[in-house]
Amino acid sequence: MALGGGTFTVQNKVLPGAYINFVSAARASVTLSDRGTAAFPLALDWGPENEVFTVESGDFQKNSLQLFGHAYTDNALRPLREIFANAQTLHVFRLNTGGVKASCQYADAKYPGTVGNNLKVVIAQNEAFEETENEVYDVSTYVGATQVDVQKGIKTVSELTANDYVTWKGEEALAVSAGIALTGGSNGEVQDAAYQTYLDKIEPYSFNVMGCDSTNDTIKALFANFTKRMRDEQGVKFQTVLHRYTKADYEGVISVENGLAGADTDPSLVYWVTGAEAACAVNKSLTNAVYTGEYTPNVDYTQTQLEKAITAGKLMLHRVGSEARVLTDISTFVSVTDEKSADFSSNQVIRVLDQIANDIASLFNTKYLGKVQNDAAGRVSLWSDIVQHHNQLQTIRAIENFNSEQVTVMQGDLRKSVAVADYVQPVSAMEQLYMVVTVQ
Repeated sequence: MALGGGTFTVQNKVLPGAYINFVSAARASVTLSDRGTAAFPLALDWGPENEVFTVESGDFQKNSLQLFGHAYTDNALRPLREIFANAQTLHVFRLNTGGVKASCQYADAKYPGTVGNNLKVVIAQNEAFEETENEVYDVSTYVGATQVDVQKGIKTVSELTANDYVTWKGEEALAVSAGIALTGGSNGEVQDAAYQTYLDKIEPYSFNVMGCDSTNDTIKALFANFTKRMRDEQGVKFQTVLHRYTKADYEGVISVENGLAGADTDPSLVYWVTGAEAACAVNKSLTNAVYTGEYTPNVDYTQTQLEKAITAGKLMLHRVGSEARVLTDISTFVSVTDEKSADFSSNQVIRVLDQIANDIASLFNTKYLGKVQNDAAGRVSLWSDIVQHHNQLQTIRAIENFNSEQVTVMQGDLRKSVAVADYVQPVSAMEQLYMVVTVQ
């Protein structure tokens, strides 16, 4: 069932769902869901094409060869290691298409890509039949020097079962071979249209932060606009990390400014920031967090440059001793209005607001939508659940000064709708110290 969600101007929605607005208060001048899920489209040399597949951190460490065609320590997997330095779950999409599967007379690689060229098939006489005239073999699949599959007691190709690396073809009898290499595998190319395909495919998935490493401003704009549409129109709350795209000027988009030492335009730090932002707890901030990845960030910035970067909505890493640390955990939002104060530039504040929006929407859609009557008792129940949820946020110090009396749940303009007014005060981590010392 398609559900509505997002923001509202008047109570005129058609689809059932949760519509939630966040605005700043006027000034003088349930169970909390887990975080740690990221989404990222990548150019890969192994894996399924045109589909999103989900990888857990533990599976990546143990099964990287099967999932991505490389050992965990291989340089080819550095972007993934950067993401998984913090993220627990990753929705991956392989951008490059049009590749060719490596093959040999007996088998085709499971996926297109150059990894297939590292595959080989070894056929040995089965030991139990070595001294007989029966032609029975043990068939092994190797990735480089690593045996990844062996099937024993085989007479013909048709008896073999596909494994995680190859599919078998033909029905011919086997013959002993020390190694039959698969060849002809290629990766294909990344077309601009692949990014739109990815966004179409990722829309039904749930995640905290999405990243994109493109240096093309048109692609960056595509991701920024997708993020804004999903957040504001569909009510799906996540943030997107891009490289040097402050023109987004939006709380849902984070712009990493740093390149790498010796390669200032390299966007590779987007990987680590995506994972770190996805995993950052609702009551935490990345401000002053140590960069724990494998790249060498370019952190040669003056104090003046760092100050201007903050004003411009750039997330910066800077040098602190021998370490690179996040200067301040901010989004690209800088155009402050009466309805959106400077608080909306803080990623910690956005995490709190997104947590509330996602959790309350999930609560309403699963427990109340179509199930609970819109009478006084039903509205009291919803009020109680919202209050309980917010009390949990206050317990973990994500919000403060919460007053349940400021939460109201009333019947909306239609008999089937409810209108909720909610007031929260997110907590931010300390970033500045102003101290006066009086000497007597």
